[in-house]
Amino acid sequence: MKKVNSVRLCWVLLLWHISNGLAYSQSLQQDTTRMKEQKLNEVVISSQTAKRRIGEVQIGSERMQVKELTSSPRLLGEADIMRSLQLLPGVKAESDASSGFQVRGGMASQNSILYDDAPVYSGGHLAGLFSAFNDDALSSATLYKGLAPAMFGGASSAFFDIYTRSADKHNWHAGLNVGLLSAKALVEAPVVKEKMSLLVCARRSYADLLLKASDDFKDNTLYFYDANAKLDYTPTDRDQVQLSLFGGKDRTAVKQMVGMEWSNVAASLRWTHRFFGASDNKTKGLCTSQTSLLFSDYETDFGVDILGIDLSFSGYIRQAGLRQNFNIEWGRSTTDVGFQSMLRDVKSAEWQNVNNHQREVRKGWENSVWLSEQLALSEQWELSAGLRMNVFSSLGGPYYYEINDVGDITWLYRTRKNRIVYSHLTWEPRASLLYKPTEQVSVKAGYSRTSQNLHALRNQSTSTPFDRYTMSSNLVKPQIADQLSLGVFLMTPGQDYDLSVEGYYRDISNVLDYRDGLSFSSEIEIERLVLAGKGKSYGVELCVRKNSGRLTGWAAYTLAWSKNKIEGINGGRWYTAGNDRRHDVDIVGAYRLSPTWTLNALWVFNSGQAFTAPSGKYEIIDNYIYYYAERNGYRTPDYHRLDISAVWKKQIANGRLTREWTFGIYNLYNRYNPYLINFEDSENGARTKATQYSLFGIVPSVSFGLKF
Repeated sequence: MKKVNSVRLCWVLLLWHISNGLAYSQSLQQDTTRMKEQKLNEVVISSQTAKRRIGEVQIGSERMQVKELTSSPRLLGEADIMRSLQLLPGVKAESDASSGFQVRGGMASQNSILYDDAPVYSGGHLAGLFSAFNDDALSSATLYKGLAPAMFGGASSAFFDIYTRSADKHNWHAGLNVGLLSAKALVEAPVVKEKMSLLVCARRSYADLLLKASDDFKDNTLYFYDANAKLDYTPTDRDQVQLSLFGGKDRTAVKQMVGMEWSNVAASLRWTHRFFGASDNKTKGLCTSQTSLLFSDYETDFGVDILGIDLSFSGYIRQAGLRQNFNIEWGRSTTDVGFQSMLRDVKSAEWQNVNNHQREVRKGWENSVWLSEQLALSEQWELSAGLRMNVFSSLGGPYYYEINDVGDITWLYRTRKNRIVYSHLTWEPRASLLYKPTEQVSVKAGYSRTSQNLHALRNQSTSTPFDRYTMSSNLVKPQIADQLSLGVFLMTPGQDYDLSVEGYYRDISNVLDYRDGLSFSSEIEIERLVLAGKGKSYGVELCVRKNSGRLTGWAAYTLAWSKNKIEGINGGRWYTAGNDRRHDVDIVGAYRLSPTWTLNALWVFNSGQAFTAPSGKYEIIDNYIYYYAERNGYRTPDYHRLDISAVWKKQIANGRLTREWTFGIYNLYNRYNPYLINFEDSENGARTKATQYSLFGIVPSVSFGLKF
């Protein structure tokens, strides 16, 4: 097993990027509670108590508050919403230092991340070592583990709805935090007192400054930055206008040989208007309209020029659209009705190899309408039900084609620009039922159908910024997931403890996987690389929480299975999916040692991840060819680690200034967990050995912050 010295973390990250790059060259009802809590002149978010978890009608939802991020140890001194998300039951991290998350047997690419309603396609910096989302800009987030209200669509696994905070409209504030590899700053201030406020956050790493201090690496580049801004304007007591902007970029370069970068831009302009209310004496109801203009742009670029090899790769996902939702309260019921229209432009890949230039671009138009109802049937029964209709249309301009059974193109054609080439219609019913016999006990059951028209192909066992994407077309159908869930929820009378047990079964159609013998870059036409079939996942999630006292935290255990069956792969037999991990344990604790000191600890255990290993090899003209008998028939060693941190926080100057020190150790007992398994031949080719590569050993961290 090969180990990486954590003291030289910057160089590890640099080499990781290079190895990925070379491998690349080789191969309506949106959160009803939030709508109720959102006033027109401010945003008020209540913490999720045990009582709320018991009484929430939506099964499979996990609500997170930013202040809860301090409950888990901080890698490199930063609170990270993506890492906290990975500690929830039914949720797994893709790998060490990955911000990608897998939910109930789904892949990270099957999740939808919404940042103030705008989609974001990469949730991490430095290959996932840092979250892409600055915690200073966040207010709360909700994860829907497959059973989402009808206004959510476009993902076949889970929805992660992130909500940013607005600045103080009365007083200005500022903050600064400096860690080992990055620094961030915040400023918030009223622009027009009690009417308009502005929040600006910015963060940048300075690993490149460390590189420049070395003669050997001064011509290399390794950095990221991101920025967030939110303008909140309340012209009347019935209107609120919010402009939210997010942008981030990563760049890595090794002299003039290798260069990689990727960037995220997301923007939303949202107008909330209350038409009438009970105070008008016109009706007993309350209607709120929310109109959003959305924009998102995710771009990747990679180039290598080594020993006469001159290659470049790039891709992007761009989309813009309109979203409209009406939330209507009628006594004990709440209705959501709305629509969304999005234009999407996807460049699956564009590569240049000497004189060989190839490019594949697709355009699509996705339209959705939804209707949902949340109704209190009695004191003990509550129902949430909805229906979403989704229509996705492939648009003309780019080339489309037909293929035969082995993936060869038999017919190539092109239609007029923006003309509808092919359309897919999907009906998506959703329902969740709550039975609450007492204040301390509830039983929930639910069914949900979701669909996804944007599909990803990964370069290796976990997603990277350079995954390839395509959309549904005449050849690729939407992924459609049907999920059944049943859960029991208990709490003690004082809400000191609560317990949840949830079981689920998920069936998904049109799952994509590589054809045998093909890889990431075998063909520019992405639809020639894959075959479609079906998948299933099922499991049980158990979570125990301690909510009060000096010691708080939770312990979560998930037992899960995930399988695929695709004709033409593995002999048409069911095989273990690449993200199948049988056992997953997360134990998180926070101990309030004193008014200024808080101690945090986290222990994680995952069963080894399934992967495909060669069963044999044969020689053809001095070349050894591997033979694979079974897809994902082997597993890596089990993964486990212990993280700890200590946070010192004190207010001075009559509470106007807050100082904070954070000390942490990632992977305390220095466990070298598997990150990559590579098969290597001996010099004469007679022997083959499996070599495990690990990304991190023990990693200490420290950061200092000021807020005033």
